[in-house]
Amino acid sequence: MTYKFSLPALILLMAPAAALLLIALSVLYGAKDITVAEIWESIIRFDTDSVDHQIIRASRLPRVIGAMLIGAFLAVSGAIMQGMTRNYLASPSIMGVSDGSVFLVTMCMVFLPHTNSVGLITFSMLGSALGAGLVFGIAWLIPNGLSPVRLAILGTIIGTFLSGVADAVATYYQISQGLSFWYNARLHQMDPALIKLSIPFAVVGLVLAMAVSKSITVLSLGDDISANLGLRSRLVKVLAMLSVVILTGVAVALAGKVAFVGLIVPHVARFLSGVDYRWIIPVSGVLGGLFLAMCDIISRFVNYPFETPIGVVTALFGVPFFLYLIKTRGGGKHG
Repeated sequence: MTYKFSLPALILLMAPAAALLLIALSVLYGAKDITVAEIWESIIRFDTDSVDHQIIRASRLPRVIGAMLIGAFLAVSGAIMQGMTRNYLASPSIMGVSDGSVFLVTMCMVFLPHTNSVGLITFSMLGSALGAGLVFGIAWLIPNGLSPVRLAILGTIIGTFLSGVADAVATYYQISQGLSFWYNARLHQMDPALIKLSIPFAVVGLVLAMAVSKSITVLSLGDDISANLGLRSRLVKVLAMLSVVILTGVAVALAGKVAFVGLIVPHVARFLSGVDYRWIIPVSGVLGGLFLAMCDIISRFVNYPFETPIGVVTALFGVPFFLYLIKTRGGGKHG
Protein backbone atom coordinates (compact mmCIF):
# COMPACT_ATOMS: atom_id res chain seq x y z
CA MET A 1 0.00 0.00 0.00
CA THR A 2 1.37 3.43 -0.90
CA TYR A 3 0.67 6.65 0.94
CA LYS A 4 0.50 9.98 -0.81
CA PHE A 5 1.22 13.17 1.11
CA SER A 6 0.16 16.54 -0.18
CA LEU A 7 2.78 19.28 -0.28
CA PRO A 8 1.18 21.40 2.50
CA ALA A 9 0.94 18.32 4.74
CA LEU A 10 4.62 17.60 4.07
CA ILE A 11 5.51 21.20 4.98
CA LEU A 12 3.66 20.90 8.29
CA LEU A 13 5.39 17.57 9.03
CA MET A 14 8.85 19.00 8.31
CA ALA A 15 8.23 22.25 10.20
CA PRO A 16 9.33 20.99 13.67
CA ALA A 17 12.74 19.92 12.34
CA ALA A 18 13.21 23.26 10.57
CA ALA A 19 12.15 25.11 13.72
CA LEU A 20 14.64 23.18 15.87
CA LEU A 21 17.43 23.96 13.39
CA LEU A 22 16.64 27.70 13.46
CA ILE A 23 16.38 27.68 17.26
CA ALA A 24 19.82 26.06 17.47
CA LEU A 25 21.34 28.57 15.03
CA SER A 26 19.70 31.50 16.80
CA VAL A 27 21.04 30.42 20.19
CA LEU A 28 24.50 29.61 18.86
CA TYR A 29 25.26 32.79 16.95
CA GLY A 30 25.24 36.44 17.94
CA ALA A 31 27.54 39.13 19.26
CA LYS A 32 28.86 36.44 21.61
CA ASP A 33 29.30 32.95 20.21
CA ILE A 34 28.08 30.13 22.42
CA THR A 35 29.15 26.49 22.08
CA VAL A 36 26.82 23.53 21.69
CA ALA A 37 28.21 22.16 24.95
CA GLU A 38 27.17 25.34 26.79
CA ILE A 39 23.66 25.09 25.35
CA TRP A 40 23.36 21.48 26.52
CA GLU A 41 24.72 22.39 29.96
CA SER A 42 22.21 25.23 30.30
CA ILE A 43 19.40 22.74 29.62
CA ILE A 44 20.42 19.92 31.95
CA ARG A 45 22.39 21.83 34.62
CA PHE A 46 21.45 25.50 34.59
CA ASP A 47 24.02 27.63 36.44
CA THR A 48 22.74 31.02 37.58
CA ASP A 49 26.34 32.27 37.85
CA SER A 50 27.15 31.43 34.22
CA VAL A 51 26.88 34.40 31.86
CA ASP A 52 26.39 32.09 28.88
CA HIS A 53 23.57 30.23 30.61
CA GLN A 54 21.86 33.51 31.45
CA ILE A 55 22.18 34.69 27.84
CA ILE A 56 20.67 31.43 26.57
CA ARG A 57 17.75 31.28 29.00
CA ALA A 58 16.90 34.97 29.40
CA SER A 59 17.71 36.35 25.94
CA ARG A 60 18.32 34.04 23.02
CA LEU A 61 15.67 31.38 23.61
CA PRO A 62 12.89 33.92 24.28
CA ARG A 63 14.10 35.88 21.26
CA VAL A 64 13.81 33.05 18.75
CA ILE A 65 10.59 31.69 20.24
CA GLY A 66 9.10 35.19 20.21
CA ALA A 67 10.23 35.71 16.60
CA MET A 68 8.57 32.48 15.52
CA LEU A 69 5.32 33.32 17.30
CA ILE A 70 5.21 36.87 15.91
CA GLY A 71 5.98 35.67 12.39
CA ALA A 72 3.23 33.05 12.64
CA PHE A 73 0.66 35.52 13.99
CA LEU A 74 1.37 38.13 11.32
CA ALA A 75 1.41 35.60 8.49
CA VAL A 76 -1.92 34.11 9.55
CA SER A 77 -3.36 37.62 9.85
CA GLY A 78 -2.14 38.47 6.36
CA ALA A 79 -3.58 35.26 4.91
CA ILE A 80 -6.97 35.98 6.45
CA MET A 81 -6.99 39.57 5.21
CA GLN A 82 -5.98 38.59 1.69
CA GLY A 83 -8.59 35.85 1.49
CA MET A 84 -11.37 37.88 3.06
CA THR A 85 -10.84 40.99 0.92
CA ARG A 86 -9.58 39.16 -2.19
CA ASN A 87 -6.77 41.70 -2.12
CA TYR A 88 -3.21 40.58 -2.92
CA LEU A 89 -1.79 43.65 -1.17
CA ALA A 90 -3.59 43.16 2.15
CA SER A 91 -1.47 42.73 5.28
CA PRO A 92 -1.47 44.08 8.86
CA SER A 93 1.46 46.43 8.23
CA ILE A 94 0.02 47.89 5.00
CA MET A 95 -3.62 48.19 6.09
CA GLY A 96 -2.89 50.22 9.23
CA VAL A 97 -3.65 47.37 11.67
CA SER A 98 -0.13 47.26 13.15
CA ASP A 99 0.08 51.07 13.25
CA GLY A 100 -3.17 51.23 15.18
CA SER A 101 -1.67 48.89 17.78
CA VAL A 102 1.48 50.98 18.08
CA PHE A 103 -0.64 54.14 18.40
CA LEU A 104 -2.77 52.85 21.27
CA VAL A 105 0.21 51.25 23.02
CA THR A 106 1.87 54.66 22.93
CA MET A 107 -1.22 56.37 24.37
CA CYS A 108 -1.35 53.69 27.05
CA MET A 109 2.31 54.18 28.02
CA VAL A 110 1.89 57.97 28.14
CA PHE A 111 -1.41 58.33 29.95
CA LEU A 112 -1.63 54.99 31.80
CA PRO A 113 2.02 54.26 32.61
CA HIS A 114 1.24 51.70 35.30
CA THR A 115 -0.78 49.42 33.02
CA ASN A 116 0.10 45.75 33.52
CA SER A 117 0.99 43.27 30.78
CA VAL A 118 -2.59 42.06 30.29
CA GLY A 119 -3.69 45.68 29.88
CA LEU A 120 -0.89 46.28 27.39
CA ILE A 121 -1.97 43.34 25.24
CA THR A 122 -5.60 44.47 25.49
CA PHE A 123 -4.77 48.03 24.39
CA SER A 124 -2.66 46.65 21.55
CA MET A 125 -5.60 44.57 20.30
CA LEU A 126 -7.95 47.54 20.60
CA GLY A 127 -5.45 49.56 18.58
CA SER A 128 -5.50 46.89 15.86
CA ALA A 129 -9.28 47.22 15.74
CA LEU A 130 -8.96 51.01 15.58
CA GLY A 131 -6.51 50.92 12.68
CA ALA A 132 -8.57 48.39 10.71
CA GLY A 133 -11.80 50.26 11.45
CA LEU A 134 -10.41 53.59 10.23
CA VAL A 135 -8.96 52.17 7.02
CA PHE A 136 -11.94 50.07 5.98
CA GLY A 137 -14.44 52.65 7.24
CA ILE A 138 -12.94 55.43 5.15
CA ALA A 139 -12.54 53.04 2.20
CA TRP A 140 -16.31 52.44 2.23
CA LEU A 141 -16.93 56.18 2.01
CA ILE A 142 -14.78 57.03 -1.00
CA PRO A 143 -15.41 55.96 -4.62
CA ASN A 144 -13.78 52.62 -5.42
CA GLY A 145 -12.05 52.79 -2.04
CA LEU A 146 -12.02 49.01 -1.59
CA SER A 147 -9.96 48.37 -4.71
CA PRO A 148 -6.63 46.75 -3.82
CA VAL A 149 -4.27 49.60 -4.70
CA ARG A 150 -6.50 52.33 -3.23
CA LEU A 151 -6.98 50.32 -0.06
CA ALA A 152 -3.22 49.84 0.24
CA ILE A 153 -2.61 53.56 -0.30
CA LEU A 154 -5.29 54.47 2.22
CA GLY A 155 -3.85 52.00 4.73
CA THR A 156 -0.39 53.49 4.28
CA ILE A 157 -1.74 57.03 4.78
CA ILE A 158 -3.74 56.14 7.90
CA GLY A 159 -0.87 54.07 9.27
CA THR A 160 1.63 56.86 8.73
CA PHE A 161 -0.74 59.34 10.39
CA LEU A 162 -1.25 57.12 13.45
CA SER A 163 2.49 56.44 13.74
CA GLY A 164 3.25 60.17 13.36
CA VAL A 165 0.78 61.14 16.09
CA ALA A 166 2.15 58.43 18.38
CA ASP A 167 5.72 59.57 17.76
CA ALA A 168 4.80 63.22 18.38
CA VAL A 169 3.03 62.40 21.65
CA ALA A 170 5.94 60.23 22.81
CA THR A 171 8.44 62.99 21.98
CA TYR A 172 6.35 65.68 23.70
CA TYR A 173 6.10 63.64 26.90
CA GLN A 174 9.79 62.67 26.61
CA ILE A 175 9.28 58.92 26.55
CA SER A 176 10.23 58.30 22.93
CA GLN A 177 13.40 56.44 23.94
CA GLY A 178 11.42 54.02 26.07
CA LEU A 179 8.93 53.46 23.26
CA SER A 180 11.58 52.89 20.60
CA PHE A 181 11.10 49.18 21.31
CA TRP A 182 7.69 49.26 19.62
CA TYR A 183 8.87 51.39 16.70
CA ASN A 184 11.96 49.35 15.86
CA ALA A 185 10.79 45.83 16.77
CA ARG A 186 13.77 44.98 18.94
CA LEU A 187 13.47 41.23 19.26
CA HIS A 188 16.46 41.06 21.60
CA GLN A 189 14.35 42.79 24.26
CA MET A 190 11.72 40.05 24.24
CA ASP A 191 10.05 39.58 27.63
CA PRO A 192 9.64 35.85 28.47
CA ALA A 193 6.80 36.61 30.92
CA LEU A 194 4.91 38.53 28.22
CA ILE A 195 5.33 35.61 25.80
CA LYS A 196 3.71 33.24 28.31
CA LEU A 197 0.93 35.71 28.99
CA SER A 198 0.20 36.18 25.28
CA ILE A 199 -0.31 32.48 24.55
CA PRO A 200 -4.00 32.25 25.67
CA PHE A 201 -4.90 35.30 23.55
CA ALA A 202 -3.04 33.86 20.56
CA VAL A 203 -4.74 30.48 20.93
CA VAL A 204 -8.14 32.19 20.71
CA GLY A 205 -7.05 34.07 17.58
CA LEU A 206 -5.68 30.93 15.91
CA VAL A 207 -8.75 28.85 16.77
CA LEU A 208 -10.94 31.57 15.26
CA ALA A 209 -8.75 31.62 12.16
CA MET A 210 -9.12 27.88 11.63
CA ALA A 211 -12.84 27.99 12.44
CA VAL A 212 -13.49 30.44 9.58
CA SER A 213 -10.87 29.02 7.19
CA LYS A 214 -13.38 27.04 5.11
CA SER A 215 -15.67 30.08 4.84
CA ILE A 216 -12.73 32.29 3.81
CA THR A 217 -12.07 29.87 0.96
CA VAL A 218 -15.61 30.53 -0.25
CA LEU A 219 -15.25 34.31 0.28
CA SER A 220 -12.05 34.31 -1.77
CA LEU A 221 -14.03 32.96 -4.74
CA GLY A 222 -16.12 36.13 -4.94
CA ASP A 223 -19.20 37.74 -3.44
CA ASP A 224 -21.61 36.24 -5.97
CA ILE A 225 -20.44 32.68 -5.39
CA SER A 226 -20.45 33.03 -1.60
CA ALA A 227 -23.97 34.50 -1.72
CA ASN A 228 -25.22 31.68 -3.94
CA LEU A 229 -23.77 29.15 -1.51
CA GLY A 230 -25.67 30.77 1.35
CA LEU A 231 -22.58 31.95 3.21
CA ARG A 232 -23.23 34.41 6.03
CA SER A 233 -20.55 36.74 4.72
CA ARG A 234 -20.95 39.48 7.32
CA LEU A 235 -20.57 37.09 10.26
CA VAL A 236 -17.56 35.40 8.67
CA LYS A 237 -15.88 38.76 8.05
CA VAL A 238 -16.51 39.89 11.64
CA LEU A 239 -15.00 36.68 13.06
CA ALA A 240 -12.11 36.82 10.59
CA MET A 241 -11.28 40.44 11.49
CA LEU A 242 -11.55 39.56 15.19
CA SER A 243 -8.88 36.91 14.62
CA VAL A 244 -6.70 39.45 12.78
CA VAL A 245 -7.15 42.02 15.57
CA ILE A 246 -6.19 39.51 18.27
CA LEU A 247 -3.18 38.05 16.47
CA THR A 248 -1.80 41.39 15.26
CA GLY A 249 -2.41 42.99 18.66
CA VAL A 250 -0.49 40.20 20.41
CA ALA A 251 2.36 40.41 17.86
CA VAL A 252 2.75 44.18 18.32
CA ALA A 253 2.53 43.88 22.12
CA LEU A 254 5.39 41.38 22.05
CA ALA A 255 7.86 43.22 19.83
CA GLY A 256 6.37 46.23 18.09
CA LYS A 257 5.65 46.66 14.41
CA VAL A 258 7.21 44.17 12.00
CA ALA A 259 6.47 44.88 8.35
CA PHE A 260 6.00 42.68 5.26
CA VAL A 261 5.73 39.25 6.95
CA GLY A 262 1.95 39.32 6.54
CA LEU A 263 2.34 40.34 2.89
CA ILE A 264 4.98 37.91 1.62
CA VAL A 265 4.31 34.66 3.46
CA PRO A 266 0.60 34.14 2.55
CA HIS A 267 1.49 34.38 -1.15
CA VAL A 268 4.14 31.69 -0.74
CA ALA A 269 1.72 29.56 1.29
CA ARG A 270 -1.00 29.97 -1.36
CA PHE A 271 1.45 28.99 -4.11
CA LEU A 272 2.37 25.82 -2.19
CA SER A 273 -1.08 24.95 -0.83
CA GLY A 274 -3.57 25.87 -3.54
CA VAL A 275 -6.81 27.72 -2.89
CA ASP A 276 -8.04 25.97 0.27
CA TYR A 277 -7.59 28.23 3.30
CA ARG A 278 -7.82 25.22 5.60
CA TRP A 279 -4.29 24.58 4.35
CA ILE A 280 -3.20 28.13 3.54
CA ILE A 281 -3.70 29.39 7.11
CA PRO A 282 -1.64 26.74 8.96
CA VAL A 283 1.05 26.71 6.26
CA SER A 284 1.22 30.53 6.48
CA GLY A 285 1.66 30.27 10.25
CA VAL A 286 4.48 27.75 9.96
CA LEU A 287 6.30 29.58 7.16
CA GLY A 288 5.80 32.95 8.85
CA GLY A 289 7.43 31.74 12.05
CA LEU A 290 10.38 30.22 10.19
CA PHE A 291 10.75 33.28 7.94
CA LEU A 292 10.96 35.81 10.78
CA ALA A 293 13.33 33.61 12.79
CA MET A 294 15.57 33.37 9.71
CA CYS A 295 15.41 37.15 9.20
CA ASP A 296 16.38 37.63 12.85
CA ILE A 297 19.46 35.48 12.39
CA ILE A 298 20.41 37.36 9.20
CA SER A 299 20.03 40.69 11.04
CA ARG A 300 22.93 39.76 13.31
CA PHE A 301 25.39 39.36 10.42
CA VAL A 302 24.48 42.20 8.05
CA ASN A 303 26.66 44.59 10.05
CA TYR A 304 28.44 42.20 12.42
CA PRO A 305 29.10 42.53 15.37
CA PHE A 306 26.34 45.18 15.45
CA GLU A 307 22.73 44.18 14.92
CA THR A 308 20.64 45.49 12.05
CA PRO A 309 16.97 46.26 12.90
CA ILE A 310 14.76 43.36 11.88
CA GLY A 311 12.56 45.74 9.88
CA VAL A 312 15.46 46.44 7.53
CA VAL A 313 15.89 42.74 6.79
CA THR A 314 12.17 42.08 6.21
CA ALA A 315 12.06 45.18 3.99
CA LEU A 316 14.87 43.76 1.82
CA PHE A 317 12.49 40.92 0.97
CA GLY A 318 9.23 42.83 1.26
CA VAL A 319 9.74 45.97 -0.82
CA PRO A 320 10.76 44.16 -4.04
CA PHE A 321 7.93 41.67 -3.49
CA PHE A 322 5.42 44.48 -3.00
CA LEU A 323 6.56 46.16 -6.23
CA TYR A 324 6.44 42.81 -8.03
CA LEU A 325 2.80 42.31 -6.98
CA ILE A 326 1.80 45.74 -8.23
CA LYS A 327 3.66 45.25 -11.52
CA THR A 328 2.45 41.72 -12.30
CA ARG A 329 -1.08 41.85 -10.90
CA GLY A 330 -1.76 45.55 -11.11
CA GLY A 331 -3.13 45.35 -7.60
CA GLY A 332 -5.97 43.25 -8.96
CA LYS A 333 -8.09 41.00 -6.83
CA HIS A 334 -7.53 37.28 -6.74
CA GLY A 335 -10.07 34.53 -6.71
